[in-house]
Amino acid sequence: MPESFVPGSGSRVALKRNLGMWAIVALGLGYMTPTVVFDTFGMVAETTNNVVPLAYLVALIVMIFTAISYGKMSAEFPSAGSAYTYAKNSIHPNVGFMVGWTSMLDYMLLPLVNIIIVRSYMESFFPDIDGAVWVILFTVLATGIIYVTMRGTSNVNTILLIIAIAAMLAFVVMVIVQLLGGAGEGTLITPTPFVHEGVDFSLVLLGATIVCFSFIGFDAVTMYVEEARTPKVVPRAIMLTVLIGGGIFIVTAYFTQALFPDWNVFAPGGDRQYVDDSTLPIIGELVGGQTMKIILTAAGFAATIASLLASQASVARMLLVMGRNNVLPNKLFGYVNPKTQTPTFNVILAGVVCLTGVVLTLADIVHFINFGALIAFSFVNISVFAWFAIRQGRRKTGSDIFKFVILPLVGLAMTIILWVNLSPEALTGGLIWAGVGLVWLIILTRGFRKQVAGFDEAQPVTGFNKVVK
Repeated sequence: MPESFVPGSGSRVALKRNLGMWAIVALGLGYMTPTVVFDTFGMVAETTNNVVPLAYLVALIVMIFTAISYGKMSAEFPSAGSAYTYAKNSIHPNVGFMVGWTSMLDYMLLPLVNIIIVRSYMESFFPDIDGAVWVILFTVLATGIIYVTMRGTSNVNTILLIIAIAAMLAFVVMVIVQLLGGAGEGTLITPTPFVHEGVDFSLVLLGATIVCFSFIGFDAVTMYVEEARTPKVVPRAIMLTVLIGGGIFIVTAYFTQALFPDWNVFAPGGDRQYVDDSTLPIIGELVGGQTMKIILTAAGFAATIASLLASQASVARMLLVMGRNNVLPNKLFGYVNPKTQTPTFNVILAGVVCLTGVVLTLADIVHFINFGALIAFSFVNISVFAWFAIRQGRRKTGSDIFKFVILPLVGLAMTIILWVNLSPEALTGGLIWAGVGLVWLIILTRGFRKQVAGFDEAQPVTGFNKVVK
């Protein structure tokens, strides 16, 4: 039975295997935050020339191949894992370090994304109040909550997920009624959201790199291997999370695009700032007036706050593990407040990053997050090839060649195609971050003469990342 460390107890206790497949799928979908399709809809519609569902379809195809690879690796390493874990074990600890370091960009920026989305929601209802007020207010609230306690339950996640999906269903029903009434494309079945004159596939790929952000979180399912009733359900849960989440995104994007064939409707007065930040409140108001705006924003708000708390706690956990293992200065990053039993420096640091939401937009951040995510996805595909085809020599039969060579290499090729289509700013910033990590790795290993310590978030060094029964 897997074990987890209980802070302050000096002992370990077993994690109860009480999560069924659908409970794990719900957790994965909760991490993905389905309402995010509305948040990024405006910028993706502008980028792709109004074929948002096509961008989601392309991204989903890429994610399916990567989900297959995650499933293979989670079955092979039946303990809570991540892209870092798989790269470390199948390729080399130093490669794993670089994958983990790059992925840390996601951990650091995801709370900021949630803060920016919340700011957009509040600005839509209170346009006369400076957005900085909302950034500071919600950053202080979230940081204060996590400062006191970092625990949460899957039950809350499931409730918020149900609320979000119910609101999205109500939205789709209203859109269908309006389409049948002659609005937008004036029909329920139209190819226009997927293909029309002027569609440029290079722009679709650029849009797909943006919507990859929507899929971030499906890989979090691997963290629940130790709490699944049987580890065998996790690969299926990963694939179902991707398929159901992708289905929700594509269907919602299709009906939204059919009703709004031109993204300019989201930029009143030609102000592009509206599409650079969340367009969810605008979409809600255009479809159902103030009532739908309130319903959709409330659902998005609940899901975003849940994601904010989870993501800020996650980055604090990861930094704590790195501090405890001396990957980062122990006195700061490894410190746990004896009263609250939380890594207070890390929590506050994550809050400080969130405060940059005063000046940044959603469009500024999304590409940077996808840089780290696509690196992680790429190396999970590489890990399958390295572990099975190279280390285990499973490349002699047609079945093995298909499963352990062709599938992961196709997945790798697809993620690389998306990665090179990131914005120049994201590629530059991401490569600089990776360069800093490489220099730090050289220092830690004394020029690669010693093995680097691990910093997997799922390591039971903190006790904060698992619900202990």
